[in-house]
Amino acid sequence: MAKCPKQSIELEGSIWFQKAQNRFLGGDRIALLEKIDELGSINSAAKAVGISYKTAWHLVNMMNNLSEKPLVDRMTGGKGGGGTLLTKEGKKVIEQFRVVQEEHRKFLENLEERLGETKNLYQFLRRISMRISARNIFSGIVEKITRGAVNAEVVLALPNGPLVTSVITIGAVDNLGLKEGMNAYAIIKSNSIIIGRDLHDARISARNIMCGTVGKVIEGPVSTEVDVEIGGGNVISAIITHGSSEKLGLREGEHACAVFKASSVILGVN
Repeated sequence: MAKCPKQSIELEGSIWFQKAQNRFLGGDRIALLEKIDELGSINSAAKAVGISYKTAWHLVNMMNNLSEKPLVDRMTGGKGGGGTLLTKEGKKVIEQFRVVQEEHRKFLENLEERLGETKNLYQFLRRISMRISARNIFSGIVEKITRGAVNAEVVLALPNGPLVTSVITIGAVDNLGLKEGMNAYAIIKSNSIIIGRDLHDARISARNIMCGTVGKVIEGPVSTEVDVEIGGGNVISAIITHGSSEKLGLREGEHACAVFKASSVILGVN
């Protein structure tokens, strides 16, 4: 029986930009942005690239939160999500990514030529990155650090948005090398966030109260996801019970506040 000839190993790779140890931009997300620009709707773009509307909405929120300037400008509407446009920054990011992608393709072709025969090449070492499950990751600048005996209070200023206060240990401050004026990331799990309304005169102990406009409400049989647009292109996502959502009567475009304790905020640096 004739033996099948062994196939040469071909090089293949993909490009990912990372922030806060989390994948920020890659080919699939660029494709989503391109479809949003073409179709003017997150819902239509999600169908075009083969993902759920909820996943597309989450990816848009994450990209906007991690970007220095919002990439997508959304106008809330009905079930389809209303009109959606790419900002000037969003279009610029697509152009830059395509340049990097083309240079990456040339690099792989050149590397294949230099390697020559690759039949004995079984694997390449590649960078293994940690992906964070928390829904809310915000990029900002450390505005103030107040040290105590054991813990420190760190205030992070989001671009064109509110302040986020975190309480972490002195050891964590030192290990991260945190200093005022440096870039850092605030990470908050969605189930650590309380949603409220009419909190202007409320007296509560939570340090972080971010008020804005309800951007999206995604109902489920047990839990409901609520997105609150808090300014500067930043969106914070919370998971609350279905009963709480009904009790609050949350509707897109209405005022709401996201509340979370300083101890619920994890800080990270590159």
